Amino acid sequence: MIVNARGQVTIPKAVRDLLGITAGSTVEFRRGSDGNVVLIRADGKRPLSRFAKQRGHAGVGLSTDEIMALMRGI
Repeated sequence: MIVNARGQVTIPKAVRDLLGITAGSTVEFRRGSDGNVVLIRADGKRPLSRFAKQRGHAGVGLSTDEIMALMRGI
């Protein structure tokens, strides 16, 4: 990432998706005991897991293979 003149960087989409960060989300940067800086959501909410997202979606008509593909995120 490159820091622009205003000190801003773009958070990669994969990281935003992992943390559930969307427009308007508040984030914090914290320094770990090992000196690394960690990005976290300031509201403390955790995004739903891929399993929780699929809860209730395996209705009638899906085969076992289709259900497994949904659960694996394929």
